[in-house]
Amino acid sequence: MLATLLDEYGLDDVEVRMETTFNRDLELESIDLVTLAGLLGERYGDRVNFAEFLAGMAFDEIIELTVGRLVEHVVRSLEAAEAV
Repeated sequence: MLATLLDEYGLDDVEVRMETTFNRDLELESIDLVTLAGLLGERYGDRVNFAEFLAGMAFDEIIELTVGRLVEHVVRSLEAAEAV
């Protein structure tokens, strides 16, 4: 999903790691996170609520959001959904 988003900006050759930040490293803006939220929703439905995840963060945390932190959220959300 992230590759799809980055490809739209011609950033398909960027190396993305768990510590890569969406804002500082990838230079994505808030509208891009909305797009990513839509992609997550299409893929996982209600099992992964990205908007709720962001709503629980302070502004500085959102600015420093890493790929790894998002991956951890997705994994926890999917595990929680399977446990129900």
